[in-house]
Amino acid sequence: QVRLVESGGGLVQAGGSLRLSCAASGGTFSGYTMGWFRQAPGKERESVAAINWSGSIIYYLDSVKGRFTISRDNAKNTMYLQMNSLKPEDTAIYYCARRKTPSGPMSNTQDYNYWGQGTQVTVSS
Repeated sequence: QVRLVESGGGLVQAGGSLRLSCAASGGTFSGYTMGWFRQAPGKERESVAAINWSGSIIYYLDSVKGRFTISRDNAKNTMYLQMNSLKPEDTAIYYCARRKTPSGPMSNTQDYNYWGQGTQVTVSS
């Protein structure tokens, strides 16, 4: 059973930065595509970024391109999301997730079956 634990969320002013971490344990991490998702109040969960096992294939939501950077350290079973130039519309609960199968489409919520508990990111204007 894969366990995912997010950390690094918090309250930040617009234009600020945060770095989220996702620590994995209890299962295979290194061979799987991993993703970051977010859900704002009253909205559906959406894919923010995803990274394949080697880091050679990366997906970003259009609205975060150039501001967010996803990365992973397979030796540490950890994935990261560096978020710069944050905007109030980035406010949401951020979740990390592991894909059901090692590879495939990266941005569909239904393709991921292991989820963390989420970490709150709040950006004030």
